[in-house]
Amino acid sequence: MKRRPEPELMDTEEQARAYAEADFSESNSLFMRLLARHASGGLPGTAALDLGCGPADIVHRLLRTYPRLHCDALDGAMTMLEQARTTLEAGGEPFAGRWQLIHDRLPSSRLEGCRYDLILSNSLLHHLHDPQVLWQTIRTQANPDALVLVMDLFRPPSAGWAEALVETYVADEPEVLRSDFRHSLFAAYEPCEVVEQLNTAGLEGFEVGVVSDRHLAVWGRMPG
Repeated sequence: MKRRPEPELMDTEEQARAYAEADFSESNSLFMRLLARHASGGLPGTAALDLGCGPADIVHRLLRTYPRLHCDALDGAMTMLEQARTTLEAGGEPFAGRWQLIHDRLPSSRLEGCRYDLILSNSLLHHLHDPQVLWQTIRTQANPDALVLVMDLFRPPSAGWAEALVETYVADEPEVLRSDFRHSLFAAYEPCEVVEQLNTAGLEGFEVGVVSDRHLAVWGRMPG
């Protein structure tokens, strides 16, 4: 099925509110399980970066699970960052001073000079018209031995398959979520396309795998 790009930003109040209120616990829990698996030997440091953080549920889970971690969280949509601030401030004193929200798009001059031990991204890749802005940001901002984990949707082989996923996972959600999910499936990359992106970026050592009926993941460590 041919890819159909979608807008890079989800920046309406309706979208931000719908995403903050929606139940993404299944996919976000999957992301955290993948992180725990690939960080089983311990995280390489305490500085983390979440690219495309949205309403920051992943950041909230990350700070709760790894109490020594500090996370910078970047998103291009201010409406999403407003929801993210509410989410992270609800973490209270244990989260105090351990997170920073960054309003910018990739490539981001706001990250210049910053280096991270852990770089994460969940559901950003399919929004990007040029996926290299993600992979080159990772190359530029990662410390040696940094752990990288990227998860995203993958494009199903047919429109019928995509519609079946919409009915399975978001049939009871608001129309804005159903529409966004459908568009995201059409905009997502196939695993073989992601492998090509990594080869172009000089990240051939990273692994790509299908991790659910609608998600792929990319993981690896930067050269030491």
